[in-house]
Amino acid sequence: MKKISIFSLMILLLAVTGACREEFLQTEPTETVSSPSAEFKLNGLYLLMVETATGGTTGHDDFGQKGYDIYTDLLSSDMVLGGTTYGWYSNIANYSAPVDFTTNPNYIPWRYYYKLINAANDVIEGLGGNDAQLSGTDKYAMGQAKAIRAYAYYNLLQLYTPKYDAAALSIPIYKEVTAQSGPKAPQSEVYDFMIDDLTKSIALLDGFTRKNKGIVDKNVAKGILAYVYAAKGDYPKVVQVAGDLVSTSPYPLTTKAQATGGFNRLETASWMWGFDITLDNDLDLISWWGQVDIFTYSYAWAGDPKAMDENLYNSIRADDVRKTQFDGSYEGVEYLPTNKFFDPNREIGGQRVIETDYIYMRIDEFHMLYAEALAKTGQIGLAKTVYKNFLSNRLTDTSYIDGLSEPQLIADIYTNTRIEFWGEGKTYSALKRNKATVTRGANHLFYEGQSFNYDDNRLYLKIPQAEVIANPNL
Repeated sequence: MKKISIFSLMILLLAVTGACREEFLQTEPTETVSSPSAEFKLNGLYLLMVETATGGTTGHDDFGQKGYDIYTDLLSSDMVLGGTTYGWYSNIANYSAPVDFTTNPNYIPWRYYYKLINAANDVIEGLGGNDAQLSGTDKYAMGQAKAIRAYAYYNLLQLYTPKYDAAALSIPIYKEVTAQSGPKAPQSEVYDFMIDDLTKSIALLDGFTRKNKGIVDKNVAKGILAYVYAAKGDYPKVVQVAGDLVSTSPYPLTTKAQATGGFNRLETASWMWGFDITLDNDLDLISWWGQVDIFTYSYAWAGDPKAMDENLYNSIRADDVRKTQFDGSYEGVEYLPTNKFFDPNREIGGQRVIETDYIYMRIDEFHMLYAEALAKTGQIGLAKTVYKNFLSNRLTDTSYIDGLSEPQLIADIYTNTRIEFWGEGKTYSALKRNKATVTRGANHLFYEGQSFNYDDNRLYLKIPQAEVIANPNL
């Protein structure tokens, strides 16, 4: 008998989850479409991103998108696991999980992202399929589903391939709901599919006004597309897309005051996409806040804190407000993000049920990505102007940038990307697209002082054993 792949089981699992969680799926975000079934599925698609156990386990690192943001921050070495009292993420921090395809860290992101893809495909099928001609709210729903499908494939490629290689076989593509397991597709095919999805999404979402920032709109789709082009090294296209976002989107840069005001509120003007966590979402210690924030009653406070790499901290200029984001210490662990991410009550171990919000994307990312792409396409003068404009919100004096050579400018933008987006799940992709080497600082518990190239076998996940066994087409 032919074995059923992990992906194939998701259709049944989604139906069961939907039936059991109908009341929960009424929670934000929501967007009315003409088909009640499509509306229900679309809302469920967003909620998958914050629910626990969506990676198929009961592990306390299995809580949706933000859980894998921690994976990538640790894999990049910019985030330090400062203790192993409970052991969550230890096998990511010590690089043992990525070389052992039997471990859960390889399994749960794979299952989660394909579950997200299947849910998006379900929405698309309910709206008439990939090529349906739609109008009004159904058109907007299609645009959202296509963007999230591409977002899932982008994250899978980042996590499960060592680098961009157009011809290399990578991961299966599922363009519609199916019970059949698929073969690995060349990276070029996956990238083409993502670009097609996102290009269509941007067109479909033109004119759409969302009810809240938990919903994907045209600007979010553009942001994902900019990252896709950057991952494949198409920097002229990054200049075009990121530059368009910088010049036309309504989002202002995160101010110097906001940089230390707590990255905890979805209504922050610079935030483009996130999730408004409420008591109804029923998140507690199994959450991003539980794993990172010492002001939350959970692991960061109780023995497994997350800190900035010491080398990265030391690279922050003395006149940079971000230095104060990481000047916290607790129980002997330094460089904690106590002035970047914190529950507003600021009581150690205080927040029991999570009400602080999740961030997925902010406009600052695209100012920095635009500057990076300009520098990498030889537009040095404009790159410096964009870069200085951004850093003027962080530094007292940006004049040093004027004297940087092209390689120095690219290196400095990369360093400041790592500093700016620490803890937001962005620095792993920056490591890979810059083809960089990272050297771990003295505060790492594992491999202190050792260097790792971006495509090291230990720095990316492997297709999990369960899928290898169940999918005969890999």
